[in-house]
Amino acid sequence: TTICLIKNGGCNPLAQTGRSKLQNQRASLNQQIIKQMRMRAGAENLLKATSNNKVRDMVLLELSYVNANLQRLMEQLEGLNSSVEVYQNVHGSVSIPLIPLGLKETKDVDFTGPFKDFILEHYSEDGASYQDEIDDLMDLRKQACRTPSRNDAGVELLSNYFSQLSLLESRFYSPNRQMGIFFTWYDSFTGVPVCQQNMSLEKASVLFNIGALYTQIGTRSDRQTRTGLEEAITAFQRSSGVLHHLKETFTHTPSYDMSPAMLSMLIKMMLAQVQECLFEKLALPGIRNEFFNLIRMAQEAAKVGEVYDQVHQSMIQMPIKDNVPFFWSTMAQVKTQHYRSLAHYFISTALLDHQINPSDDEDKQEKALSQLYDAMPDGRSPLDILRQKDERRHIGKAHLKRAIIGQEEALRIQGLCRHLRKLDMLNNILQASHKRSLSKFEQYDNEDEFTDYMDAPDIISKTEQKAEMEVPASIKVKVKDIFHRLGPLSVFSAKQRWTAPRTVRLKLEDRDLGFTLKGDAPVQIQSLDPLCYAAEDGLKEGDYLVAVGDTDCKWMGVSDVMKLLKDVDEEGIDIKVVSMMDSSSQPMPAKSATYSGGLPKTYSMICLAFDDDDKNPKGRKVTKKMSFLSWGVKNKHKSASTLSLPTADYSGALPIHKPCPTFPSSYNDSALY
Repeated sequence: TTICLIKNGGCNPLAQTGRSKLQNQRASLNQQIIKQMRMRAGAENLLKATSNNKVRDMVLLELSYVNANLQRLMEQLEGLNSSVEVYQNVHGSVSIPLIPLGLKETKDVDFTGPFKDFILEHYSEDGASYQDEIDDLMDLRKQACRTPSRNDAGVELLSNYFSQLSLLESRFYSPNRQMGIFFTWYDSFTGVPVCQQNMSLEKASVLFNIGALYTQIGTRSDRQTRTGLEEAITAFQRSSGVLHHLKETFTHTPSYDMSPAMLSMLIKMMLAQVQECLFEKLALPGIRNEFFNLIRMAQEAAKVGEVYDQVHQSMIQMPIKDNVPFFWSTMAQVKTQHYRSLAHYFISTALLDHQINPSDDEDKQEKALSQLYDAMPDGRSPLDILRQKDERRHIGKAHLKRAIIGQEEALRIQGLCRHLRKLDMLNNILQASHKRSLSKFEQYDNEDEFTDYMDAPDIISKTEQKAEMEVPASIKVKVKDIFHRLGPLSVFSAKQRWTAPRTVRLKLEDRDLGFTLKGDAPVQIQSLDPLCYAAEDGLKEGDYLVAVGDTDCKWMGVSDVMKLLKDVDEEGIDIKVVSMMDSSSQPMPAKSATYSGGLPKTYSMICLAFDDDDKNPKGRKVTKKMSFLSWGVKNKHKSASTLSLPTADYSGALPIHKPCPTFPSSYNDSALY
């Protein structure tokens, strides 16, 4: 079982990895939350029903205990959502941690009974014969929803199940009937369960888990290498794309973690992490201490700080504020302060460490500096700042002071959250940045300058590569229908209604079965002779041919069915057909077995034959349409003139024929088409 799960993109559910332990703890907490919520609901109902003061006091006391337990469980669940270190790459320990999404938990679903009943009632087939398909579906759901591996194979597994859900919805979910299958999913932030019968909750939750899995892939990437950073960027872009697709497609999901407001915030957070990785990619080779490069990196850092500030503003809005982990909002604040401070540090270094030289391009430096601020400090011109050493030093130190203040604020905010305090790497990075700024400030410290303090202006953010969403092609992957044996979905779906399969006996009469076939699989009966044996046995125009003898032919086209029928003789063969109950919904396949005239590679299934002397065996004069099975059978009378397809050494490939000639209507005794 373990090998099978890993091979198909799932993880060993018994493997005690850090991530699996978190998921197991999450599942346990969800069950405890359900228990407490049921107890609270019962207590509240009793409180409404009773008028006994003593009973009311006891119920109120019990409610206080239940609410306290719920609060404790919610805090534990928040702690799991804050355990980002489990998802980080061990080689990427010198980077600020990224925030992943945890997978939504679900209950197992048993499709067996409802699907078997529906197959019997709707498709008129033995539901027990589809037990293997039902087992495959339940195994796929269990692997995809409970133990997907944290890589592309895990995403593919979830995507395959998501694609199967659309097929299942068409196969089994009729608009006028409930299947009786309940899907239960737990809110990833609160642990509150949501249960629905329709497929929308299931599809939306699987999409959410695809987006969450992409965040875990991005978080585990080695951000100390260019390849790892590109992998992280792609993963978070795809995560935001999946969540955006979820937001636009499923607009009324009852689970709060998939509400439009929450999804909008999550999309912003994923794109902010993309922008952070793009900055790290630029900084990976090292930041050269050169004027234009420092200006560029300052604006890139300011952009990262700006997008994290937008994320934080989204997180503190109601009602998101009550459901987002405190760890997330404080991390967004810390990163906002850190990257803004980093931007000020780069500008201070550019102004303090570099003086304009005669060989420098003054115009280029002036343009770069003028695009750095909305308004120049104290109304000074960019060229004056560049040319005057004291001005550069004065403004450079102002930026350095803002860097120090911002880094101290980041450290203060980190100390407010116990989960952030546990992240040693985050603390080390913040402390190192703060010490670096203090050290540089000491190099240019002059007590006389404190009396001339100025506040450095904000830096205009700018980026060469903006973070963008990417909807992965994997969520639209084509898969083989698990219930393929039921037939083409264009015909055999839950929305279509047709009769139970009828057995019709086919017999060859005068070298003719009395009908022709048309369409892609499944083929339809057309040009039915109402006087033929099959018509008298119940065959109708427009019937779908679903079996010939013991061979299922729901997926067979015209040529394949012809191979089964070409050897029919006078003794005949049984076929099974179904009729659409609502003719207005009956699909009309474009492909026809009749010759359409002139087009290359068009099958000519109709042959023409007439005989002046051949008598109608039943004494009736009819214009009879011959079937495609009247191939090359010469009339026993010499006067017959026959145009037909050759029968010698039939290999399944049909030759191309010109249209049959038109005969005068005086040949009343002829069998012609």
